[in-house]
Amino acid sequence: MKNLKLITSLVLTALLTFTSCQDEIDSENGQNPNTNNSESKTASNLERTSMYDGSFDDFLDGTSCSSILLPVVATVNGQQVSIISQADYQLVLNILGQFTNDSDTVTLQFPFSVRLSNYTEVVVANQGEYDAIIDACETAENTGKDAISCLDIDFPITILTYSLNLEQTGSLVIQSEQQLYAYMNNMDNTELFSVKYPITATLSNNSTVTLTSDLDLQASIEDCLDTEDAEEEAEEEAKNLETILVNGAFKVQTFINAGVNKTSDYANYTIDFANDKTCTAIHSTLSAVQGTYNVASETEVYLNLTFAGNATFNLLNSKWEVTSFSNTSISLKSTTNAAITLVLTQI
Repeated sequence: MKNLKLITSLVLTALLTFTSCQDEIDSENGQNPNTNNSESKTASNLERTSMYDGSFDDFLDGTSCSSILLPVVATVNGQQVSIISQADYQLVLNILGQFTNDSDTVTLQFPFSVRLSNYTEVVVANQGEYDAIIDACETAENTGKDAISCLDIDFPITILTYSLNLEQTGSLVIQSEQQLYAYMNNMDNTELFSVKYPITATLSNNSTVTLTSDLDLQASIEDCLDTEDAEEEAEEEAKNLETILVNGAFKVQTFINAGVNKTSDYANYTIDFANDKTCTAIHSTLSAVQGTYNVASETEVYLNLTFAGNATFNLLNSKWEVTSFSNTSISLKSTTNAAITLVLTQI
């Protein structure tokens, strides 16, 4: 019980609180628009972007506010896996990806250790202690106080420090996310700060942006969070599409190839999508055509089709953007030529 209280306290401290409120200080201080107190939006942005990001092993633990410290033993869809190093993550991913629409389960063997968003490492002895971590993470996500992982500040950066009357008291060169987090998290109500701009940051798509003000930082964070939300929505839609494909058989309703209607070429075929990501086009009198498929997502959903040994079905080999779908119909367009469209309907 004492360990559970300690873990809960650490998680809540890391995720749900910033430094104490200072009513006497306006967050838009004096003559310097980039001078902030510990309660300013910039302080929050810097703290959240510098939190430890545990999202890289979400397939294993299901929470981005912490990561599992290896080694650990997990039971994945009924198979026990010893994960000694990050290279063993692929063993887990292979099992999870074996079938398209099964119910994946990952059960971790206690005790194990985790690293929290505030870089603290704790031993988790049982499910109750782990539930406390997960619950605190969900609360932080719901209140916008979890780690921001879509924007990484490029170090080093320089922080300028000020007294409450806006006199500069010094400067500090920050070399890492952990150092920036510690500085922001430990700031008290007797100091102000500003970032020495310009700085650069790397986005989740590996592009680099130059930031020249606190407003630039805020705008870039809002943009990348919007993109992240779109990616998460597309990922969920991709899972739904996989389920629809596996649970039904389809025919080519229409296939327009750059203005030419080729639908009749597929009139007597039924396409069956299997749970193992293979697909088969079945004809009443001709040989079946074997293929593979894959559903992927970025900010949009994509269906990749690959058929072999049949010239007619080779024309369907493409990365298709899913423009709309329902339980009975899937509309697609080519990612290389918008004039090439395909509609599959369930039979």
